[in-house]
Order: sequence, then structure tokens, then C-alpha cells
Amino acid sequence: MRKKLILLFDAAGVLAALCVLAIFVIMIATTIMRETGIKTGGSDDVTAWLTASAAFLGLAATFRHGDFVRMSLITEKLSPAWKLRVEIFCLVVATAFTGYIAYSICRFVYESYEFNDYANGLVAIPLWIPQAPFAFGTILLFLAVADQAWHVIAGNEADYIIAVRERHARGDFSEDM
Repeated sequence: MRKKLILLFDAAGVLAALCVLAIFVIMIATTIMRETGIKTGGSDDVTAWLTASAAFLGLAATFRHGDFVRMSLITEKLSPAWKLRVEIFCLVVATAFTGYIAYSICRFVYESYEFNDYANGLVAIPLWIPQAPFAFGTILLFLAVADQAWHVIAGNEADYIIAVRERHARGDFSEDM
């Protein structure tokens, strides 16, 4: 089951990257269209939705790969026993918070669907459609954090700690900037 979850997190990360690619294509196409006198209505709306989708779809993969801001400057000074306790505490609290956030956002998207809200811009579509990746991304973040909490409680080292250590072993310290 865990391998399927990890595959899902990585697939969402790929979707986030595709959203960024789509933003690039839309921006270039819009620039070319403006220069040739073709109207470009709605491209700003779509770009904004893709930006939000890219940000939220990439959350779970980003968390798993150790690219979130963490308290490692503090925890690395602790003894192994205290480091584990603090790690578990932080993961349990993060699981609760991300669960609440995912619930709230899903409720928000459902209300947009229920009330039949439409976008205000030039592209008039039901708002729940561009909001759905936002909800899906937060659900995936909740699952990723809960998975890590369970994984660490079971006595394993967190995936994000292993990922950072492997990057450092390769000489890549880019996330420290």
C-alpha cells in the first residue's frame, strides 16, 4: 500500500510539473498571439488556475523528498531519543493540521459545486473545476504526512531525512540556500 501511495505522490508531482510546463506554453503562445494581433482572452485566468494547481499538486512529493522547511537545525542538536520524540510529535501535529486543512478545503470546493459558483473572469466555468486540484493536493499532503508519521512511529527513519542525506552525500546542498 505504501508503495502505491508513494507512486501517487510522485504522479501528482509530475502533474504539478506539467502544470508549470502548460503555464510556460500559454505565456509564450499569449505573447506570440498579442504580437500578431490575435486576442488572448482568458489566458490570465487559466494561468492563475494552473499556478495554484502546480503549487498544491506538488506538496506531497515536495514533503516526501525533504524540500519543506523543517526544524533540522534544532533537532540535529538533540540526542537520538529526543530527536525521535520531537520528530514523532511534529509529524502527529502536522497530520492533525493537514487533515483539518484538507477537510476545510474539500468542504470549500464542495460548496462551490453545491452553490454552482462560476468563475468571474473571461473563462466562465464552474469554480469547483479549477479548485479540484487544490483539494486533491491537500488530501495528498495529508496522506503524505500521515504516512510519514506512521512510518516513523513504526521505527523507521523518515523518507525526507533519507532524501536529504542522500542529496548531501552526492554533494548537492541546494536546499540549504
